Amino acid sequence: MRRKSLTQFLVEQQREHESLPGQLRLLLEVVARACKRIGYTVNQAGTDGLLGDEGAINVQGEAQKRLDVMANEMLLEANEWGGHLAAMASEEMDTIHPVPNRYPMGEYLMMFDPIDGSSNVDVALSVGTIFSVVEAPADISGRTPTEADFLMPGRRQVAAGYALYGPQTLLVLSVGTGVYEFSLDRTMGAWELTGENLRIPKGKREFAINMSNRRHWSEPVRSYIDDCMAGKDGPLGHDYGMRWTGSMVADIHRILKRGGVFMYPWDSRNPNAAGKLRLLYEANPMGFLIEQAGGLAYEENHTILDIQPQALHQRVGVTMGDRDEVERILGYFEA
Repeated sequence: MRRKSLTQFLVEQQREHESLPGQLRLLLEVVARACKRIGYTVNQAGTDGLLGDEGAINVQGEAQKRLDVMANEMLLEANEWGGHLAAMASEEMDTIHPVPNRYPMGEYLMMFDPIDGSSNVDVALSVGTIFSVVEAPADISGRTPTEADFLMPGRRQVAAGYALYGPQTLLVLSVGTGVYEFSLDRTMGAWELTGENLRIPKGKREFAINMSNRRHWSEPVRSYIDDCMAGKDGPLGHDYGMRWTGSMVADIHRILKRGGVFMYPWDSRNPNAAGKLRLLYEANPMGFLIEQAGGLAYEENHTILDIQPQALHQRVGVTMGDRDEVERILGYFEA
């Protein structure tokens, strides 16, 4: 039986849900095509000489990989001319990228992390692309977009998703009506629907965290992880498993399909920073997907999607996944 294509799915969503206007549908199709191109580039990185560092440092103070730069350019080029966007912001750029004057200005703003977990490419592990879309302010058509236009809480997102480049190339997407998974049929070059209304499985005793940072965590986080590690003889009464890939996309995808929680909490190495992950490019879009799949996304005791951003590259601590397990973790902060 022929599977439903991404285009067919989006057209049906447009007809059935007022939350998917025509311009947003066309924008998501452009993003999906760009992700196909990025996925192919990732797969060919070794033979095309694209592994390793670019030799530059991004605004985050991190060494850029060649693929970071290429994927960033692919997303900019694919999206700037279609008339769907007013501006874009990327983890890899110092400031925003307004749509050039020679192209029509659209009604949306997009934020993205072009290659999440890019260090994994050099060792042939999974990486991904994360994106988030919000409606532009109503007055933007008469002026030049600014960074302040992007500083909206995650609740304002109208679409979010990620592409996963691994053993399969997947696109996971939500327009506010649930979470849907599409697989890339390489023979046809088409995205096909392979998962509908994804819900985080409950009760999976598994966490994803970088254990090498344990000594830097706050006491509530340390206590929770120590109790997990104590297993069935400890206070939680269950044996927990741990997974960590170094790619948020890969870890969140596993949680959507298998359950558990993902944590990248604040740590004391940079006490003045709220966390490691970026609110606009990583935490908000992933929090949107997690909530749409029945889970919770928090920064300690604050719901991530309700945080009012103060800066384009703002960082936050992240705990998200199975609702019951996240609530259990929140109890450690309240104790």
